[in-house]
Amino acid sequence: MGNVRSGALSRELLEELKANTRYTEEELCRWYEGFQRQCPDGRISRSDFERIYGTFFPTSEAQGYARHVFRSFDTNSDGTLDFREYIIALHLTSSGKTHLKLEWAFSLFDVDRNGEVSKSEVLEIITAIFKMIPPEEQKLLPEDENSPQKRADKLWAYFGKGENDKIAEGEFIDGVMKNDAIMRLIQYEPKK
Repeated sequence: MGNVRSGALSRELLEELKANTRYTEEELCRWYEGFQRQCPDGRISRSDFERIYGTFFPTSEAQGYARHVFRSFDTNSDGTLDFREYIIALHLTSSGKTHLKLEWAFSLFDVDRNGEVSKSEVLEIITAIFKMIPPEEQKLLPEDENSPQKRADKLWAYFGKGENDKIAEGEFIDGVMKNDAIMRLIQYEPKK
């Protein structure tokens, strides 16, 4: 993609990332140096991403979820993340802007990338999320949310959808923004 010129971050990419993220030029250059040390060829493979992601959840089965996260970040579908995709992903997932996070969440749930989410896709992602929740935390979940199927059913019921209906991105974002409890159904925040 032309991200690298003689080992340095190109001016063009630097300007694009400054314009589209909350990061400063200094921060981007530091991120780039670290990225180059970890990925000298300028790319992160899915297996490397899954391994790195797994270190954040050492007592859980994070590989399935990491695979979906990787897919949502790999915007050009080449099977790797370059520096641009990596920084945009960091920005989307760490930005304080709820709307951006929900756009990313929708892309995570849109497994087949057709612009709509089905109940089976919701169940697939929620199942992957559930595998990251330690069993002792699962026991503390409300009765109507203590399994992937129950969570998917609850989310689907909130949107008033039939078994074979779909949810478009705008409808997903609007629905989640109107109900904080729904946000809890689509994510996992580890206990601190």
